[in-house]
Amino acid sequence: MVVKAVAENKTNVMRILSQKKISYTAHEYPHGDTAVDGITVAKITGLPPEIVFKTLVCRGASKAVYVFCIPVSAELDLKKAAKAAGEKSVAMVPVSEITGLTNYVRGGCSPVGMKKLYPTFFHRTVDDISSVVVSAGKIGYQVELDPNELLKLINAAKADIITEV
Repeated sequence: MVVKAVAENKTNVMRILSQKKISYTAHEYPHGDTAVDGITVAKITGLPPEIVFKTLVCRGASKAVYVFCIPVSAELDLKKAAKAAGEKSVAMVPVSEITGLTNYVRGGCSPVGMKKLYPTFFHRTVDDISSVVVSAGKIGYQVELDPNELLKLINAAKADIITEV
């Protein structure tokens, strides 16, 4: 279901995109208080899973924080992610630390509008799609936009960061 972003249900991510004059389509899906997995979000919204990306927050051996965005059906390869970030190793940040680092909750974490602009990496398949869908910063809300506009906005790099199946 495509929903026009009206003022009362506009998220901070939507406001940032509007302020930067970046076109997007808002998608809203029914939700409770807890997050659902990305594949379920893709099914509920009717979007192809290869364009729906999840946002993962990691910490490197140096203690620096990194953001990795990958297709919802994929798994982050921590060794490849560390290599992309120039770290010896990276590990997922505990869920209890997500909000403090990003201002977002698990399941509503967006690469746009985090507390700080952390080094961000998208899986290279982002080059193969004409639109990408990421969280709009709140459970139940997604935004779909041009991947080039998104990567430019957040100064993201592209890398091979998923586990091969």
